[in-house]
Amino acid sequence: MTRLYLPVALAALMLAACGRESAPDAKSQADAAPVRAETVETVAVADDVRSVGVLTPRDEYRLSFKVGGLVDDVAVDVGDRVRRGQVLAVIKRAEVDAAVAQASEAAEKARRDLERGRRLRADEVATEEQVQDLATAYNVARSSLETAQFNARFARIEAPGDGVVLQRLADENELVQPGQPVIVMGATDAGWIVRTALADRDAVRVNLGDAARVTFDAFPGREFAGKVTRIGSSADPMTGTFEVEIEVTPDGARFARGLVAKVLLDIRDPDTRGQAGRTVVPITAVVEANGNEATVYVLDPRDGVARRRQVTLGPMVGDRIIVAAGLAAGEQVITDGAAWLADGRAVRVIGRQG
Repeated sequence: MTRLYLPVALAALMLAACGRESAPDAKSQADAAPVRAETVETVAVADDVRSVGVLTPRDEYRLSFKVGGLVDDVAVDVGDRVRRGQVLAVIKRAEVDAAVAQASEAAEKARRDLERGRRLRADEVATEEQVQDLATAYNVARSSLETAQFNARFARIEAPGDGVVLQRLADENELVQPGQPVIVMGATDAGWIVRTALADRDAVRVNLGDAARVTFDAFPGREFAGKVTRIGSSADPMTGTFEVEIEVTPDGARFARGLVAKVLLDIRDPDTRGQAGRTVVPITAVVEANGNEATVYVLDPRDGVARRRQVTLGPMVGDRIIVAAGLAAGEQVITDGAAWLADGRAVRVIGRQG
């Protein structure tokens, strides 16, 4: 009888052992946290920034007279296009010419005095010191004449290059001081630029030579090519933004100072340009972030648990965020329920995308 019951007893023990092993699995499944997961994707991302700026000539000149006096004529008005060397304004020359004549007479007198002194020195009537003093007086008088002639040449304003008149700050018979701006001119032969302001998070990623697309309401349906030519090195103390200059090609359009421009800048990082796509995850997958460093939970399908993962973030793209490092396409990140997880916690996926 003992031999007959031994196999039965062994079978019973094996069944009991199997029952004890399956019980914890059932309990573990019941304790698993319900979560949703989404597949990490690599998508094409247009990492562009839009901004608004103002069109202006690259070079602007605040033109003035070298000497003060009454304005005789202002030959141009706002919006006029001018050519290099064109006379834009002149000052009444009576006082200027009188100064030149006075300096010329003084120089001539000093020259005669010097010649007379040299003759007297030859006759030993004048001393060498007296002749030297007369020579110094002549040199001073000649320098004064050159100064008066120089001022007379700048008693009129000429265009330093091809351009357009932006402002007219004086009229005929108006008294102006030396150096007081009379005309503000933009040199169109130096090109046109759009000045725009970017937040610090975008400005630090802009590079000289970056391509830009510029549009104007004044030219509907047209797009102008541009490139970044200058990046501000310090923020505006009032707005906290950085000024960026974008060179724009007119392409036959009649540009005017002050046109409002809409700018589309491609400011992708240099090490990612030319790539087919970027790794992105839903923003809800990020549970902790400190600057560009963040934490996500990745589903371990073999063990059915959540694994804590450190990642490096890039900019946001809609409701997703770029992951620069730490994840690979095809992995499953936990979205809903991620905030309540710990590393190695058992999870039960109740919804999955991708």
